[in-house]
Amino acid sequence: MTTPPPARDLPGTDPAHPRPGQEFSGEVAAYYEEFRRGYPPPVLEGLRSAFALDADPTTGDLALDLGCGTGQLALPLAAHVRTVIGMDPAPDMLDRARAAAARHGVRNGLWLLGSDADVPALAEVLPARLALTVIGNAIHWMRHEELFAALRPATRPGGGVAVIANGTPVWAQDSDWSRALRTVLEEYFGYAPAVSCGTVATDRERYAGALAAAGFTEVRESVVDYQGELTFDQLLGTVCSAVPAPSLPAPAERAAFAARLRAALPPGPAVYPEHVRVAVLTGRV
Repeated sequence: MTTPPPARDLPGTDPAHPRPGQEFSGEVAAYYEEFRRGYPPPVLEGLRSAFALDADPTTGDLALDLGCGTGQLALPLAAHVRTVIGMDPAPDMLDRARAAAARHGVRNGLWLLGSDADVPALAEVLPARLALTVIGNAIHWMRHEELFAALRPATRPGGGVAVIANGTPVWAQDSDWSRALRTVLEEYFGYAPAVSCGTVATDRERYAGALAAAGFTEVRESVVDYQGELTFDQLLGTVCSAVPAPSLPAPAERAAFAARLRAALPPGPAVYPEHVRVAVLTGRV
């Protein structure tokens, strides 16, 4: 019997797969911008209140969205600070974040190509210490212990870090449609997608311990729960936003992939309910 390959994320994080700058390129970045979940208003209000964020255009705060993607978190966060820095290792993601900022009239954003490894160098050139660093569904790409140690001296008193898990991956939920989706992905890609992108409780406990070890205090987690639903196109688009760019089904094969997925899902209306739990892990200076 052949031993199946280990489960891994879509995109994968094993050495055989490229880094995020290559994973999230081209059409994958387009799918990411259109189909990834946004963040509900209570999450942003909670961050503003917890860290007393100041949006004064002259004396206000500086925030960093590390692994900002196409700006789902950085753009609404911009309303609560003087300047938000969106940093990501994928040029195509940054291009879309920058364009979205222009469309929405967000003029206090700075978009930088980089990763967690660049945070020490960034801290050296910042005009002020950070009020807040947010990491939304990207911490599993990072060396979090080294990152938290670098962020501690770069953060102002009363500021901190927020590691946000924006719901369970669509292929790992406790529902018939999610289990059917997972089976299709296992068969199509030849491996089981991981059940966590830094979202399960054991992962969150590791990050909490690392925040405390780095010197952050008042480490705690809050949650925002809501009910949502996905159309078939949204479900398919979310999957395509998480497939490594080199593995994305070719345009000529995409209709067959969609048909295979639709046939595997439970019969009935093509609307798939989900319970979304946004978990916000914070630590303060």
